[in-house]
Amino acid sequence: MKKFVVFPILLCFVSVGCESVRFAPSESQKQNAWLHNRTAIITAETAKSESASEKLQALTTLSEMQSRAFTTYFGLPQEFPQAETAEDILAQSNVALARQALVESAQRPDAWQLADSAFELAIGVCALLGGVYGTRAVRFLNEARTKSKALKEIIEGNELFKKQAAVLPNDKPAVLAFKEAHKDQSPETRQIVAEMKS
Repeated sequence: MKKFVVFPILLCFVSVGCESVRFAPSESQKQNAWLHNRTAIITAETAKSESASEKLQALTTLSEMQSRAFTTYFGLPQEFPQAETAEDILAQSNVALARQALVESAQRPDAWQLADSAFELAIGVCALLGGVYGTRAVRFLNEARTKSKALKEIIEGNELFKKQAAVLPNDKPAVLAFKEAHKDQSPETRQIVAEMKS
């Protein structure tokens, strides 16, 4: 019965992935959002002072208002970059900051870390509830967590095999290569795999 519950949960963690989950904004991302707002403000002021077309002035004014949403969403940084003038904003340090923020914004949490954290949270909640059902739930979740780790090891071993199989000489049998890729599995993983096979 437990297998019918654990595997759909694990399948959900693996299939959903981490694209919809993101890290909280870092300090450099907060600085970059604030700097973007300062850039938009100075651009709008410059467009007005240089008597740019009404269309360009309207666009820069709208851009400044839109950039406030980014700063509000990300939150204010603890340390503000130098951004009083256009020359300050165009400094190499601010260009580097924008690049760093771009790299950080593309990062996503590892699915296995999320699964492990979810198990830890669930175990903690069940332990707080206590009682017979809480104890059973903790035992069940610990078992599910162990199976999740075993599944991770199996997947990592299979991925290693795929990479090595592409460069293996033709005279080495694939079975030996597969066993070699899985030789570092823990005893718990081997036991779980054996149980799943039977």
